[in-house]
Amino acid sequence: MSKTVLIADDDRAIRMVLSQALAERGHLVKTAANAATLWQWVKGGEGDVIVTDVMMPDGDGLDLVPRIKAERPDIPIIVMSAQNTILTAIKATERGAFEYLPKPFDLSALTAAVERALTRPRDGGVTPPRTTIAEEKLPIIGRSTAMQEIYRVVARLVGTDMTALIHGESGTGKELVARALHDFGRRRERPFIAVNMAAIPRELIESELFGHEKGAFTGAVQRGIGKFEAASGGTLFLDEIGDMPLEAQTRLLRVLQSGEFTPVGGRTPIRADVRIVAATHRDLRQLIQQGRFREDLYYRLNVVPITLPPLRDRVEDIPDLARHFLEQIAAEGLALKTLDPEAQTLLKRHRWPGNVRELENLMRRIAVLYSEPAIDARIVNEQLKAQEQAANVGARASDETLGQSVERHLRAYFDAHEGALPARGLYDRILHEIERPLLAISMEATRGNQIRAADLLGLNRNTLRKKLKELELQPTRGGR
Repeated sequence: MSKTVLIADDDRAIRMVLSQALAERGHLVKTAANAATLWQWVKGGEGDVIVTDVMMPDGDGLDLVPRIKAERPDIPIIVMSAQNTILTAIKATERGAFEYLPKPFDLSALTAAVERALTRPRDGGVTPPRTTIAEEKLPIIGRSTAMQEIYRVVARLVGTDMTALIHGESGTGKELVARALHDFGRRRERPFIAVNMAAIPRELIESELFGHEKGAFTGAVQRGIGKFEAASGGTLFLDEIGDMPLEAQTRLLRVLQSGEFTPVGGRTPIRADVRIVAATHRDLRQLIQQGRFREDLYYRLNVVPITLPPLRDRVEDIPDLARHFLEQIAAEGLALKTLDPEAQTLLKRHRWPGNVRELENLMRRIAVLYSEPAIDARIVNEQLKAQEQAANVGARASDETLGQSVERHLRAYFDAHEGALPARGLYDRILHEIERPLLAISMEATRGNQIRAADLLGLNRNTLRKKLKELELQPTRGGR
């Protein structure tokens, strides 16, 4: 039996494309250019699923969603929007939308959403409770495709207490996402407590998290309240969870399993009424293989994974982010500055190893050092070069990956040729540079045992022996 899809969008081209795609799937389609016509159809009992835009000529499509759900609780509503902000995604979900899709949309994704809506089990028309969302500030900036899936996941999570694990390089905004989950969730009136596992001495982590009783250890002259107790009723954000010691991981796992904890030196369990959001820039699965992270804890934390894209994968967001930071700086008392188009282009070309945090620091430095109201390419170029020079002085950040380190060296190598290309044969030369220390360190680690080194490297022993000879590496058995 054919189903009827109601489409409301003031863009005629979009209505035609959707109509054709859905008609080819055997559905009946009715289209409208405004919210009033859609509302008349809904009141008349027409339609099995609705596809509507947010921005309508006669009103906000999001405002229409709860009215439709009140009139026809069983009809699924798919919301489209060109606004593409996290608030739009959250509002669409909280007001009862079945699905939210950003514009420009993927046609196959939208038709698949329509099919899911038509075949889903009826839920009895339960509408999620509405919450008031502040409009004045966006917690996360960016309208890029890379950020849209993040918004959709966050929108689905804010109404739950499910544990989330946020992955992302340093500076990608993991705490911002954690705060968005809290600030728009059911626990938003209670505390948000952030703990950086990497910043707490190993011997103090358990006391820091779970608190301690008076006399529990030397110096414990009074009872101490831990982060779990301080966050009661709210959200506990465990940042850099990959740096948590194994013994603390064991206690955290017990808390997640039992829902209660006991302060250090205490005997009476306390109920752990907190939502856990964890974050890491490390590969926890690799740490599990190395025996440095508990696999059972990983699965307890990784209920809903959220992977944040690095800034280099969302360069179209850079102008908006830069403007946002400049406006923040102006609100703090400095003059408001603008970016000219060439400066924006230059910012988009930068690789941003420090991600959004690096961009923010750059904007703050420029705002302080330059009096010009308009930031041009010359200013940006000067500061990017100064930034790179400073980064090359002293030790590199400890969380730099091998790939990032190699990329940094290669870019410096190419830049040294000042627009010209290096000599031919670069591929073999680079592999030779990497291969030599790899084999040398592997032989050192296995104390010169070629059988163990070959097994470690995943090479045939004869292949290893040949490579050692080619590289003139003759390690001696013995000390490391």
